[in-house]
Amino acid sequence: MRGAACNGGGLGALHRVCVGAAVLLVVASCDSHADTAVVGERPHEAPARPDDCTLVTAGSNLQRAIDDTLEGSTLCLEPGDYVGPLDVTKNVTIWGPHEAVIRSSGKGTTIELGADGAALLGVTIDGSGGRFDSLDAAVHVTGDHNRVEGVVVRNAVFGLLVEKANYASIRNNLVLGPDEGPLGLRGDGIRLWETRHSVVEGNEVIGSRDMVVWYSSDNRIVDNAVVRSRYGTHFMYSHGNVLEGNRYIDNVVGVFIMYSRNVQVKRNLLARSSGPGGMGLGIKESGNLAVSDNFFVANTKGVYMDTSPLDQDDFNRFERNAFYHSEVAVLMHGSERRNTFKDNAFVSNHSQVEVEGGGDALGVDWRENAFDDYAGYDMDHDGYGDIPYELRRLSSQLASTYPQLLFFRGAITLELLDAISLLFPLVEPHTTLIDPRPKMSAATWDGRHAGRR
Repeated sequence: MRGAACNGGGLGALHRVCVGAAVLLVVASCDSHADTAVVGERPHEAPARPDDCTLVTAGSNLQRAIDDTLEGSTLCLEPGDYVGPLDVTKNVTIWGPHEAVIRSSGKGTTIELGADGAALLGVTIDGSGGRFDSLDAAVHVTGDHNRVEGVVVRNAVFGLLVEKANYASIRNNLVLGPDEGPLGLRGDGIRLWETRHSVVEGNEVIGSRDMVVWYSSDNRIVDNAVVRSRYGTHFMYSHGNVLEGNRYIDNVVGVFIMYSRNVQVKRNLLARSSGPGGMGLGIKESGNLAVSDNFFVANTKGVYMDTSPLDQDDFNRFERNAFYHSEVAVLMHGSERRNTFKDNAFVSNHSQVEVEGGGDALGVDWRENAFDDYAGYDMDHDGYGDIPYELRRLSSQLASTYPQLLFFRGAITLELLDAISLLFPLVEPHTTLIDPRPKMSAATWDGRHAGRR
């Protein structure tokens, strides 16, 4: 993507072809990663077997072995089946290969990690109870400094639940949801509830409902993949979290941030969030967000903003993000203030920016962004347009007032309306945004660093 053909001075048809190729390559590589994860490709290898451990043979009473072992001991499971539920009330480590399968009895949660310092490594957990009201899960973590690493979860209503715990390590696990049926009737793949100072890293969640981070602050959610689910990650009342290097593909919503402050969203891939409610990143009444170096591709809405920031002292910054092939790159619910968009790329979107309710984005600070529909020039060859970029589209203005017109989006009807309004400005559309110094080209932004730290 850095050859001469893709590094021209403007965003013309050739550049769009190059950008489109980059988009397809990035999404295809992530599709391949998600599909191969099911067969146990990295990062889901079981951790190395501990050197000093007590061997537990298949079919043994695992709960009795846990109760009889000493604090700080390690149990190593042989391949085979073990019966749950298990209640881990001391700081022991349970290790096994993926072929060591702990099976649900059909009721309740399969494994409770309630002791501080306990660890569950490498095994497969098959099933849980079927009650949503009691959050029947494969693993329920309530102790501090607990680890769940390299585990495979299947056939469970809820996957990995971390509740009122601190310093948890949830790493390199594979959570397989039902991947069929109504999304709202599935359980959450990973859920943090009142959890702090924890790490959720390198996990794959496939065909589940949500990854939830509620009432949970100061956590790191890094290098995960969430595929074919509802919410890739849903923050609510959760402050100071870092969301970095994740891949969200074919979900309804990639990431949604509600009532939260000081969240960093960086180097994530948010692709193909489709349908009427599809959005890569949704933001509601949240502030002091730093959204940088993300790759938004083929979403119904790239970013959706509602009353953000809410606090008068808060600001949001969007820097070096790329928005490709979306219905609307940025959709604002009302005229937002105290938001800065700097050095972002807007390429091959049906609409770059829209504001619902007849408002505008003139109160947003637009700086040095690249828009592929910019019709200006660069006489001094400094890489920036000599005249401002001004977005005016009569079709978007009418659709914000009459949403039923969206039925014609993509049809020649609205395209002709915009063309006629430019040639014969009998009804002049109002200005949606102004970038006083737009960048001439986004050719150097190929998105290959998104979705990886």
